[in-house]
Amino acid sequence: MAESTSVAWSEQDVADLTAKVGALRASMARVIIGQEDVVELLVTCLLAGGHALVEGVPGLGKTLLVKSLAQATDMQFRRVQFTPDLMPSDIVGTEILEEDQSTHQRVFRFQQGPVFTQVLLADEINRAPPKTQSALLEAMQERSVTFAGHTHKLPRPFFVLATQNPIEQAGTYPLPEAQLDRFLLRIDVVYPTEDEEVLMVSRTTQAGLQDAEPAMDVETLLRLQQLVRDIEIGDHLVRYATRLVRATRPSETTVEAVKKHIGWGAGPRAGQALVLASKARALMQGRLAVTREDIGAMLLPVLAHRVLRNFEAEADGIAIADVLQSLRNEIKVP
Repeated sequence: MAESTSVAWSEQDVADLTAKVGALRASMARVIIGQEDVVELLVTCLLAGGHALVEGVPGLGKTLLVKSLAQATDMQFRRVQFTPDLMPSDIVGTEILEEDQSTHQRVFRFQQGPVFTQVLLADEINRAPPKTQSALLEAMQERSVTFAGHTHKLPRPFFVLATQNPIEQAGTYPLPEAQLDRFLLRIDVVYPTEDEEVLMVSRTTQAGLQDAEPAMDVETLLRLQQLVRDIEIGDHLVRYATRLVRATRPSETTVEAVKKHIGWGAGPRAGQALVLASKARALMQGRLAVTREDIGAMLLPVLAHRVLRNFEAEADGIAIADVLQSLRNEIKVP
């Protein structure tokens, strides 16, 4: 994750920017019924400048969630439906041969793919083969695309939201760990409550479905992302976040649940993600300093896709959330 230069923020700057965050959440709430925790995590991920892996069964509004976020931030939005026959060039682009009108010579011109946008929805990303999945790796990490020896910068901000269906396994290709590690958060979309589902059915079967109204512009979003990096965090909390990540590694941990149920722990990038996500959550809560509660709240979405269960845990039905809760209970703030 890139370093950024600290900026001197006035109280008015901070007040104006945090008000924009509230307006963004309110705009999305007019379209998304319920799912407050999901919206909270999605906005947190956006403010932290990371990418999100959104997981849930079909019909829970994952696509609508992403589309409304793009509308509320007034960003360019594109959707790619991942399928087994999708090729890397279908995502990043390709070169086409055309004739120069002035010289009448044939030249190659790079035709940009749908990745050249600000919000990219990679729908059902696990349906595409690894070769196509890997086409997103450079874009997600470097915010650029290299084709035929030339590097093409992507727009800023660049935000990838990938969805996957946890039910269907036939015809799917699990994401490699290297790519999973590029997602800042994994967000689980769960079934709505009965009242929320009644309201959802009622509202979506009437005419005149509304879109999310723009609540901030791109320049404001970039300033918010800068402000997130300037949020204060004590050295003892940085060490706490690092100890939590290191405690997920079976060879180093003192947590029995990890030794028994985890096959592979998280790498150093998880510590970076945990601190950055905690900073974004602090800002979402209207604070300019990270607390222990911020780190605890972001532990599961940051580590759920970075920590791998062993065979015994899978056979016994032990969830990652249970193991991480044990870890959180045992690892203390220095």
